[in-house]
Amino acid sequence: MVPRDVKRILTGIKPTGIPHIGNYLGAIRPALALASLPDTTAMYFIADYHALTTIHDGKQLDHLTREVAATWIAFGLDPEKTLFYRQSDVPETFELAWVLACFTPKGWMNKMHAYKAHLDASKEDDKDAGLNIGIYTYPILMAADILLFDSDLVPVGKDQAQHVEIARDMAQRVNHAYKQELLRLPAAKVDEQTATVLGLDGRKMSKSYDNTIPLLAPAKQLRKTVMKIVTDSTPPEAPKDPDKSLIFDLYKLFASPAQVAELRARYQTGIGWGDAKGALADVIEATVAEPRKIYDELVADRARLDGLLARGAEQARAYAAPVLKRVRDAIGMRRA
Repeated sequence: MVPRDVKRILTGIKPTGIPHIGNYLGAIRPALALASLPDTTAMYFIADYHALTTIHDGKQLDHLTREVAATWIAFGLDPEKTLFYRQSDVPETFELAWVLACFTPKGWMNKMHAYKAHLDASKEDDKDAGLNIGIYTYPILMAADILLFDSDLVPVGKDQAQHVEIARDMAQRVNHAYKQELLRLPAAKVDEQTATVLGLDGRKMSKSYDNTIPLLAPAKQLRKTVMKIVTDSTPPEAPKDPDKSLIFDLYKLFASPAQVAELRARYQTGIGWGDAKGALADVIEATVAEPRKIYDELVADRARLDGLLARGAEQARAYAAPVLKRVRDAIGMRRA
């Protein structure tokens, strides 16, 4: 494998629901910051086949996929500078997934977090009841996503680092079997500073908890949702500790240092929860107003979005082809 000076950073985005501010703060914003680093090639893909493990409505999956694509572009992803493609447009991914499956012990899959979580949550006598093979083998497809593009770094949360580790293990097995470096060993890039974004009820913001703040909802709906944040009965005139306030925690993630300092002072001298929520809605709206316009235009222009994804697919396959050729040649499926 030829050494290179430019690092490749790869991130997948699973289209399983309407993007919320937790997605923006935890994934979109930091990923776009990585894309601007020097000597780096950023690769971002929409993991639509991963979503198929839970979404079996074709129209819904198509809509969610386009929604994710439009969201990322609206917030600044430049398809001219960043490889941006749809997983299902790169068939090489699924061929490599089968090769990897043939080198992956079943015991590895038994240890994966998603599978163990299903077993723990199951109330059936047959713990595998209701589990499709897609969920069970999900890590193999994810490994193919990573290894097919000779990825160097994969930004993930702490709970996803296991997937990168298993991808490395699979790559090492293949490389060892054929006594050559067919697949590059990726590394997880875990941001230890990224805090969990809390939702309306104080738990982790998640669609499963129905406690999210939609990222690109109309301004009135956004404000209405923010007003649902759970607070206590402290009277408006009473001083409040900003460091123990969910509203203030979210505000800090969107506001400037000067705005944060000003709101902190208002907390300390007394502020009503309605006013605090209003201030939060204002800074979120200032962040999303322009991206919302771009998003609405992209969603309405199917041909334009299709064109961007088609071009991304062509570029992605050009990256994938030499990797798969190395593997094919090694396993005895060389083509003339």
